[in-house]
Amino acid sequence: MSELPVKPSRDVKEGDVFTLKRHGYDEIYEVIGLPKSRVSAKFVEELISDQTPQIELDKKNFLRLARNVSRQKGVGRPTKKERRDIDDFLE
Repeated sequence: MSELPVKPSRDVKEGDVFTLKRHGYDEIYEVIGLPKSRVSAKFVEELISDQTPQIELDKKNFLRLARNVSRQKGVGRPTKKERRDIDDFLE
């Protein structure tokens, strides 16, 4: 099976598998059906099957958790506001 780029102009058929490259992980989907006419985006989930391997799902969850980690105040470089406060204090 050759991997062709997914573009709006490319026709898809049942059984096609495509990969969506996200920031740091890949999602893999298989087309299991095609609508007879245009449908809302919420109905697309019924027409595709998620084939993403567990290792990619683990990467996705790790990246989601890493985004929520915040720096404790006083650790690392000062923020722009903290730097302005320091400069005002020194003047």
